[in-house]
Amino acid sequence: MPKVAYQGEPGAYSERAVQVLFPTARTLPCETIRLAFSRVTSGEADVGVVPVENSQAGSVNETYDLLLRSSLVRVVGEVVLRVDHALLGPPGARLESVRRAYSHWQALAQCEEFLTTHHIDPVPVHDTAGGARTVAEGGRLDEAAIASVEAGAKLGLTVLAEHIQTYPDNFTKFGVIGTRDAGLGPANKTSLVMAGDDRPGSLFRSLRPLADRGVNLTKLESRPRRGAPFEYVFYIDLDGSAEDENVAAALDEVKVHTSMLKVLGSYPASKGPV
Repeated sequence: MPKVAYQGEPGAYSERAVQVLFPTARTLPCETIRLAFSRVTSGEADVGVVPVENSQAGSVNETYDLLLRSSLVRVVGEVVLRVDHALLGPPGARLESVRRAYSHWQALAQCEEFLTTHHIDPVPVHDTAGGARTVAEGGRLDEAAIASVEAGAKLGLTVLAEHIQTYPDNFTKFGVIGTRDAGLGPANKTSLVMAGDDRPGSLFRSLRPLADRGVNLTKLESRPRRGAPFEYVFYIDLDGSAEDENVAAALDEVKVHTSMLKVLGSYPASKGPV
């Protein structure tokens, strides 16, 4: 039975991601993404499950920063979940009386239009399920949480409104992190990070070997480089394993045109939202 660390409390979307990939796992809830990484690094957990990207709110930068800095942990799998938010209040609460909503900042961003329409102030906390627990323990009729209906049911909260995300098609990608293969299947996707060499056309020259060898990029995103003001690194997802002949050859050529290149992991891509 694997031990799986996840960011969040019982009832969090991360816990559901664990249940999809590792239905018999012993779970280790973690208040922060950093703690989930730490438990995997120390061996306390076999793998971790952490949020990587939301289809509305974008990338979870902390996850990417930790992957870049870690010398042991890599991406070994992923799963994409459909995320459906509800506004949850204590028994007796009514939508029109709610003035504050607690949730993870990404969930708050995903429901910004609903909150604005109903004049509800967002209050960020470490996790959606943690926000639900705060509301359940407080019992205030002017406070609510944004989380899943299932999380609310576990805590005896009332559903005040459902499907409150701005866009109905709302998905979150969770990465599986580990120090070794997790046995989830053959790798057909690779994530990496690179930095250019500060010459004109650096990005073009860095990416051209991938195009020349028929390697398909599915994501390209720039992020500030820590400790180097106004310099950037590029996070890339591509089809194929870093051990595939064409991908390996392309990456060898890419290295020539970069000041830094790190493969964050090759792993089986999610087969679709669940």
